[in-house]
Amino acid sequence: MIYSSLNNFLSRGRSLLIKGPVALIFVEDNVEVSSTLKHHLSLGFRSVVAFTSPEIEIDPELSDQIHHVIYPCGQSQQVQNAVNAVIKASTPSCWIYYCFNAEYLFFPFCETRSVGEMLVFHREERRSAMLTYVIDLYAEDLDASPDAVSLEHAMLDRAGYYSTGRQVPNSADYLERQRNFYGGLRWRFEEFIPAASRRIDRIGIFSTQPDLSLLPDHIMSDPEYNTYSCPWHHNLTAAICSFRTAKALRRNPKSRDAIQNFKWHNSEPFQWKSQQLLDLGFIEPGQWF
Repeated sequence: MIYSSLNNFLSRGRSLLIKGPVALIFVEDNVEVSSTLKHHLSLGFRSVVAFTSPEIEIDPELSDQIHHVIYPCGQSQQVQNAVNAVIKASTPSCWIYYCFNAEYLFFPFCETRSVGEMLVFHREERRSAMLTYVIDLYAEDLDASPDAVSLEHAMLDRAGYYSTGRQVPNSADYLERQRNFYGGLRWRFEEFIPAASRRIDRIGIFSTQPDLSLLPDHIMSDPEYNTYSCPWHHNLTAAICSFRTAKALRRNPKSRDAIQNFKWHNSEPFQWKSQQLLDLGFIEPGQWF
């Protein structure tokens, strides 16, 4: 189904926002749009909603499986506004996930269990949000893949990740169970990345509540939503494997001319399997076995 605008979607598509999980895919360009939609459809989302500018077309084979909203996604503020509008229009406790094209969600055992099953367990653990790490993907050979995107020859960094405590604003104190996470291309090529965009943590999955809102830096207005686990034990986490940073570094003339290859001694082929991410410590099963 096609919606002519965000307001049109919120008016006609409100029934989609009762329970979820709903995937909101913000399409910034024509890169890997179909593969992104197919991947998230395969995870078992009740609804997949693609937000695109008018000139971007959706594969006709997918058009009857998704909801297509005509909406500009070129600026981060536009994405934030759309997510917050969806939160406001949804029934409380509706699960929402958001990402961009050429990004792919992976969670523990996602090959055999649905995202709905995972979130049922997560809610039973009294969790209303899930920390997702954005793991940079990049093509093995930039000569063969000038835009740095290759599903068949995707690479990731197996090491070079770290975190720092997240401070209370205007204070020397640190927030409980909140950290800032760094690594991947944003860390290795930080001279080309604005400081505000270097973190790789995103509250990518959350349950809507009255007065909840997404903030500009991919965290939520409710501090508990931004925690990596409850006080008692480790909880589930997920990863969003993403070509987005690699694409940006190749499109920026300064970084494109300076970077000949993204590979380094800690690169390894991405296997497109959750077990690899579990083995590398990028996702956490918590008490879910």
